[in-house]
Formats: sequence, C-alpha cells, structure tokens
Amino acid sequence: MFETLPALPATSQEFASWTWEQIAPYYADLDSRPLSAETVDTWLLDWTRIASLVDELNTWYSIATTVNTADTELQDRYTAFLDQIRPPAAEAEQRLKEKLLASGLEPAGFAMPLRKLRTDAALYREANNPVLADLRKLDLEYDGITGARTVSWEGEDVPLSRVRPALLDPDRDRRERAYRTIRGRIMQDTPRLGDLWRRMMGLRARAATNAGYPNYRDYRWQQLYRYDYTPDDAKRFHDAIAEVIVPAVVRLNARRREQLGVPTLRPWDMDVDPTGKPALRPYQTIEELEAKTSAVFSHVDPQFGQYFETMRAEKLLDLDSRKNKAPGGYSLCYNVIRRPFIFMNGAGTHGDVQTLLHEGGHAFNSFEMAVLPYLQQRQEEMLPAEFAEVASMGMELLASPYLTQNYGGFYTEAQAARARAENLAGVISFWPYMAMIDGLQHWMYEHQDEAADIERCDDYWVTLSDRFRPDWDWSGLEQMKRTLWHGQLHVFQSPFYYVEYGMAQLGAVQLWANAIKDQAGAVAAYRRALAVGGTVSLPEMYRAAGIRFAFDAETLSMAVELIERTLAELEPLAREG
Repeated sequence: MFETLPALPATSQEFASWTWEQIAPYYADLDSRPLSAETVDTWLLDWTRIASLVDELNTWYSIATTVNTADTELQDRYTAFLDQIRPPAAEAEQRLKEKLLASGLEPAGFAMPLRKLRTDAALYREANNPVLADLRKLDLEYDGITGARTVSWEGEDVPLSRVRPALLDPDRDRRERAYRTIRGRIMQDTPRLGDLWRRMMGLRARAATNAGYPNYRDYRWQQLYRYDYTPDDAKRFHDAIAEVIVPAVVRLNARRREQLGVPTLRPWDMDVDPTGKPALRPYQTIEELEAKTSAVFSHVDPQFGQYFETMRAEKLLDLDSRKNKAPGGYSLCYNVIRRPFIFMNGAGTHGDVQTLLHEGGHAFNSFEMAVLPYLQQRQEEMLPAEFAEVASMGMELLASPYLTQNYGGFYTEAQAARARAENLAGVISFWPYMAMIDGLQHWMYEHQDEAADIERCDDYWVTLSDRFRPDWDWSGLEQMKRTLWHGQLHVFQSPFYYVEYGMAQLGAVQLWANAIKDQAGAVAAYRRALAVGGTVSLPEMYRAAGIRFAFDAETLSMAVELIERTLAELEPLAREG
C-alpha cells in the first residue's frame, strides 16, 4: 500500500512535476513485495495507481499537443517526459510483469491481460526503450507538419478542414478547386514527409531487429496482440473485398455518374450529393452540435446521454476546427479519473455528426469498463481495436434512427433518410479503401529497405488504387493519385491500425442487422460487450455483442445485401431531402 512512501499525487497534472527519482521508489516497493493469492489483488491495485498516473500523463501530453500544435514549450515538456520518464518506467513495468508471470497467479478477470503481459514480456528489449521514445517524437513531428497546413480559400487563410465542406458543393468547378487546393497543400509537404518516413522506417526496422523479428510487421502483429488472425488472413480479407465489395461499389458509382450526368467520376465527384442537392448543414455552432448529439445518444440509451452530458460539463470535448490544431478525430481515456476525452475538427457537415457519434462510441466504451479495477483490464492498449471500433462504428448505426428533429436531432425525415443513405453508401465504399491502406502497409514491411523511399511506396499505392478503385478517373492528376495515402495519418503514426476498421465495420453491420429486428436487445448486448473491457478474447467480445468475428466473402455478401436493400428503401424519401 506504499505505506512508507509519500502520498501519490491525486492528478496527473500534479504528477507532471515529479522526476523519475521520485517515481522509482513506488515501482521498487512493488518489486520487493512477496506475491501470494492473498496479496495479489492489493498489489495489482497499487500497480494500477502508479501506472495510471504515468499513463494518464502521457495521454494528457498527447491531447494537449494535438489541441495546440504550435505550443513549443509543451512539446518540449512532452519530449522531456518521453526521454526521462517513459524509458525507465517501461523498464520498471517490465520487471513487474515478469514478477507477476513468475508467480503463476491468475487473479479473477485477469486471464486475458496475463496473456498480453506474456506477449509484452517476450517482446521487451531494453534497447528498444529509446527507439520507441524516438518514434513517439517523430509522431510529434508529423503532428507539427499536418497541424501547420493552412491554405488561402475564398479570401481567408484557413485549415484544410474548413475547405473540405466545399467537396459537397453541387458546383463541380468549386469542388474541383477545393480538391486541388487540399491535395496541393498536402503535396507541398512531400519532401518533409519523405524524410520523416525514412526515419520512421529505420526506427521501426531497428525495433523489430532488436526484438528478434525479421520485419516490423511480424513484431507489430505481436505488439497489437493479434492472436485470432494472421497477416495471410488479412490478405484474404483484401481478396474478399475485391471479389464482393468492389463490384458493389462500381454499381453505386455507376448510379452516381448517371445522376451527376458526367462521363467519368473524378475524385471531387465522390462525396457530393449526386442529385444536385446542397450539402446537409446539420448545425451552425458547436453548442448546437453537442446539444443535438446528446439528444440522439439519449434515445439510443439514456445512460449514453448522461455520459455525454458529463463530458460536456467536465469540458472533455474539443470539437471545433482552428489553426494549429492537429487534423483528425479521436477519443482517449484519462485512466486516473476514468474519463474519456473527444477531439475532432468540426466544419459544419454531416460528416462531423458521424465523427462525433463514432468517437462517442469509443467514449462510452471507456465509461462502461471504468468499473474494472485494474488498469490492464481497461487500458486502450489492452482492448482489441477490432472490437473497440465496433463500439464506435456500431454507435453510428445504432444512432441512425434518431437523427430526426422529432428525437431532438438534426434533420427532417427526408434529410435523415438522405444522411443515412450517404452513410450506408460510405460503408460499402470504405472497405476497398481500407484494403488499400492495409495492403500498402503489408507491402511496406515486407520490403522494408525498398519502402524507406516514399516514392517506391507511391508506386505500389498506384497498383492498389487500380485494383480497388477501377472506375476513378485520375487523368491529369497522376501525382495526386500517387500521393493520396500521404494524408492518412494511421500509416505514419499507427502502423497496421487500419484493418481493424474494416473488420469492425462488418461487426457493426451485424449489430445493426440485429437492431433492425430488436433495437433494445441489440443496444443491451452492445453495452454488455463494452463493459467486458480487455478481460476476454476478441471472439468472445463479439459473441457478447450478439455478433460473430468474421471477415470472409460470405459475411461481406450478407452485409452488402442488407445495405443495398436498405438503400433502395431509403432512396425515394432521400430524394426529397
């Protein structure tokens, strides 16, 4: 119980002033204690106390440096943390993992965390502590590059997220200008990204070699605890998408081209409403976005509405778009206070509504598993992303019946039908893109030396684009086609974190299929699955949600059939929206 040591800080902000010399005695105390069936629960709770402070401080720095990428003082503090605290903390954590594993004890609800701790122990090399810290610093460098992206657009200097709504404009010339503006600005960073990429690939290769793996993919597979499928299984998923989904997308796109009245589909034709309607404008202010989303969540389940209101009251939302803010969206959990934080870049579009529903699903996952006593049961790294993304993508679909104004939401019935149709078409269109991003990464880490040259990655990306997007017209835009993946932060910052989205999307569609038959029952199963945290295997999580962990052609065909049938039902009403 750390009885002879000074009291630990109550918050991570207070903890931020501590040096490693102050922190180390708490790990040493844990390392020195005898472990038995009678003492292990208290020992784990104490480990959770100190490890949660280190974990939450890292999360706090990560959030703060994306909220404001221009704060160099904060970045310096984060860098100092990564240099001075993270490496010795990792060494101390390793000793505790080995101590627990050597004891042979298995506390209640800890079988799956123990399996993951065994993986961590097997992967751990002291030589990798500075390598992993350096990789995190390169993530900060990437954030700095992307956060600084602004363009002159219609008389204003704005971040790229403020230009993206123009891609929904019925005016094709304006869409083209917007697309060229966005992609042109990203391409300006190609030399810097190429240098950053070379350094990232070198460090990742070194981490894999240090741990005894022939390539970074094999190392990363273990690091992500992928026990239930192999790299070859992921490639078979790509093949199933090419077989089942690509023809479905081609059918959707043929209808889009016909409705737009254009000879071919250009990249700026893929997001606009094909019937010529202006983009949906679901909200005017961030306050309105929050209030209406809260109402939607409350109709999915009153507890979800209460969770979201807690986040509003405790200022755990940063939703607007502004200069010097990193792109993208995420939800991260502060593991000391056991509260999630949502970050996104709102620009007034329906996509913002979907993003907030998506990140809300992640946040509710954090709330639901907050009662689990040990950090290793609920830490993000211990939760399979293949299910964590069911939490988010499932929420998007579970919330879809409540988008209308009569539920306190955003739209008329016709507008809601249009929004739902756009979302479902996006679900089908996403799978091929996912296969492209994941397929690129398999190639990169199977050809590590070659792929350190970003232009060779561009070459392979073109082959993937031709396979999975055969009906896109890139004539005259060849360089934009080659470098499209440069805008996907996962490839740079979270290697191999992308196939999970495709798998989880298939799980979410199964959840939605259950909700069509029994919304209340599907939501109840969803909540049960969120609450198990990292205490069970990935297939068991799916079963808890009433769905099956599968990603074959047969399951994809079921999903496409349901989506295409629903699109046909929504289309007459959506035309009025």
